[in-house]
Formats: sequence, structure tokens, C-alpha cells
Amino acid sequence: MPDRSDRTDQSHWSLSAPRTLTFEEPVTALNVRLVGGTVNVVGAATGPARLELSEIDGRPLVVGLHDGTLVVGYEDLPWQNFLKWFDRREWNRTVTVTLTVPAATRVEVGVVTASAVVSGISGRTEVRGVGGDTTLVGLTGSVRAETVTGRLEAQSLGGDLRFNSVSGDLTLVDGAGGTVTAESVSGDVVVDLSPTAQCPDLDITSVSGEVAIRLPHPVDAEVDAGTASGTLSCAFEDLRVSGQWGARKITGRLGTGHGKLKVTTVSGPVALLRRPADPGSAPADVPTQGKVL
Repeated sequence: MPDRSDRTDQSHWSLSAPRTLTFEEPVTALNVRLVGGTVNVVGAATGPARLELSEIDGRPLVVGLHDGTLVVGYEDLPWQNFLKWFDRREWNRTVTVTLTVPAATRVEVGVVTASAVVSGISGRTEVRGVGGDTTLVGLTGSVRAETVTGRLEAQSLGGDLRFNSVSGDLTLVDGAGGTVTAESVSGDVVVDLSPTAQCPDLDITSVSGEVAIRLPHPVDAEVDAGTASGTLSCAFEDLRVSGQWGARKITGRLGTGHGKLKVTTVSGPVALLRRPADPGSAPADVPTQGKVL
């Protein structure tokens, strides 16, 4: 626990040195706003919420707990219009902090030139990043992520994912289900679905970024993937590739067609890959050009 000098009232702390806090009051929501450094958010099945501040440089870190909402960050970094703060020049601060909260906690994380890792959360998660990379592992609730230039790497997501970026890349590995909606200007999008996601619901839009999607086998989906001037690669014989010059499309039905796969790009290449039927099968098909998973 911090010294009494660090504590301004019963539920408000100002931390200027490494400290550990354990919160006896239940935590149902977490809001984090950081500039520089690293934030780790871990969902736990049991035990009270806990904060471990291992490194800090610059302005004190403000911590507050009110009505079940734990707030960690800086008072001059608001959540509203967060992505517009990338042009600030006076940032000179960094922290390394780990937050352990109940798995069902609703999580909001905003980082500027900082990295964020969120794992084991079943509640709704929202992440906004300016220049920092984000990693999501084992989340079962819905996820919304917005970035300017930072990358988003996700593994084993079980809920819906909505991703918006200017030039940040999205890499989703072993996606277990739910809707995936991704919009990017120049960032690349790589989606690898697990064998259990046999009725995918994917909607990917890009201007110049590359798009690569690996589907399980077997899979049920109506496919409509096209590019205005990029290249196409397809590993599914049941799909039709049309267009020789300029705009090209991959269309058709896989299995029953109960799922949906829609990809739209202007100049980015598109690759549709196929997972092996089981771990003992031959390696997945690889396109002759474009991204490879």
C-alpha cells in the first residue's frame, strides 16, 4: 500500500514513485489513460483488484476508485476526442503499470506512444491508441479498437471485434468466432480463424493495405472479395475468380453459405487461404502472391 502522503482521500491516490495498491472495494469497470511506457491488464477469476506501478517518470499517476469504476491515468488526457491528442509535443512522461481486475470488468484503455496488453477479460473491452501497439489475448467479450499508427495483435478472441485505423496493422490469430469488422486506410489486415469458427462473419475494408484471411476447413460462407487494382490469390476451388484487368473479384459459396466473408480494397492485394482439416493434415494452401499466414 502507498504511504499516507500519497493518498489524498479514501478513494483517490497520486503516485509519483513505484507502489502497489490492493482495492478491497469491488471493481466493475476500468478506465486507463497513459502516455509512454506499458500497461498490462489481466483478468482474474478471484481476488480483489490490484495495481502494481513498477516504473514512473514525469507527472504523478492519478488513481481513483468510485462506485466500482477504477480510473488510472492523467487528468489532462481525456477519453473524449482521444485520438486527436497525437499532435501534442509536450508529453514527457512514462509509466509501467500492471492492473489485475475481475475477468468480467468492462475495460477502456487509451495509450499515447505506449504499449498495452489486455488478457483474460470477459467484459467489453475498448482500446484507443496513438503510436502505441496493442496486444489482446484470450478475450471473450466484445472488443472495439481504434488506432492511428499503432498495430493491434490479437489471439483467441471469442467475441465480436471492430477495428478502425489509419495506418495501423491488424493481426488476428486463432479467432474463435463472433463478427470481425475492420476498416483501415493503409494498414494491413491478417485474420486467421480457428477450426471452430466454421460460420464466419467478416467485413474487411481497406484502401491500400494488404488483406489475408485464412479460413477453417470445412467452412460455410458466402464470399465476396474484390480489389480495384490489387492482386488476388485464392486457395478454394469452389470459388470463382473473375476479372483480368483492373477490378477483380472472388465470389461464390463455401459449404452451406451460412457465414459471410466480404473484403473490399482499392489497391491492396487480397489472399484467401485455407486451414488444414486437422493438426495432422498437410500444410495449409499458400497463395502464389500476397500475404502468407
